[in-house]
Amino acid sequence: MPELEIRELTVEYTAAGYSVRPLDRVDLTASAGSLTILLGPSGCGKTSLLSSLAGILTPQHGQIRFGDVDVTGLGGGALIEYRRRTVGIVFQAFNLVPSLSALENVMVPMRAARMSRRAARVRARALLEQVDLAERAHHRPGQLSGGQQQRVAVARAIALDPPLLLADEPTAHLDYAQVEEILGLLRELASQDRVVVVATHDQRLLPMADQVVELGAHPVNTNGPEELVSLAPGQVLFRQGSWGDLIYVIAEGEVEIVAEIDGGEEQLRTVLGPGEYFGEIGPLFAMPRAATARARATSLVAAYTTRDFRERIRPSGSTRDVRGARKPSQPCGVGLDRGQESGIA
Repeated sequence: MPELEIRELTVEYTAAGYSVRPLDRVDLTASAGSLTILLGPSGCGKTSLLSSLAGILTPQHGQIRFGDVDVTGLGGGALIEYRRRTVGIVFQAFNLVPSLSALENVMVPMRAARMSRRAARVRARALLEQVDLAERAHHRPGQLSGGQQQRVAVARAIALDPPLLLADEPTAHLDYAQVEEILGLLRELASQDRVVVVATHDQRLLPMADQVVELGAHPVNTNGPEELVSLAPGQVLFRQGSWGDLIYVIAEGEVEIVAEIDGGEEQLRTVLGPGEYFGEIGPLFAMPRAATARARATSLVAAYTTRDFRERIRPSGSTRDVRGARKPSQPCGVGLDRGQESGIA
């Protein structure tokens, strides 16, 4: 089975004259049958590395080889075929189709690869049995627990038997018992001659790993935000009730602000786009976060200290809660050229 080799891999994002390298000359080797953990906080480059391995993001420098394939040199149809046949991805937010049953969700990549409906159904049943969900085959995602949905997502990711499996924060939405289930499943899949790479900040995964790679962001200069944070769809930047000292401005993409209400349900407060800022109430008034901030699409946000934020943005009007907004009085900072309202958390 192929071995994964990464040499001198560099990814750099630039916005408003400020650059950050979440990946700066990263080297990594992972053999077939191994489980590699990418460890680090949000913004350290974990998702950027997974996206590069999946052929979704093109790095500025360096090389990725999987077996005899130069992934960084692929393009066109060859790159599409690599993504389809070589890579399986387990997303943090599950990304299951709500209207389809568990069985049908697992069948999706096989049907896209033009496998017959009969053959796809047979294999999907076998995969659901492998992840201990055979009895839930005809349940839709809304009828499954978080752990069950993640197991369906894992079954879908390995539907075409990819030799490279990538998982982005696979335990983020799971309780302790569900985490144990997913850990065991990932370890089992790695032992089947696959290369499994998992991005996480959850240290409970470490005992399962064959190797742990700690990543950290590398600012190129200091004339701007503390860091630029790359977010995948569904990725949580901060949670309601947590403490933080950074305020965020959206450079690219969309971020939704949601509040947890009684019974564990979520209430959408607002959806923010480029030029809008959020998260200032907690740091400015020494309070916990009033809501959860989660990427609705692939996004890039700039993180400011309170001092930097005060220097760049002079808000007009009174402070409101998470349902309200504040407007910058003049265009400044990363993406702050629209002067639009933003949510606060």
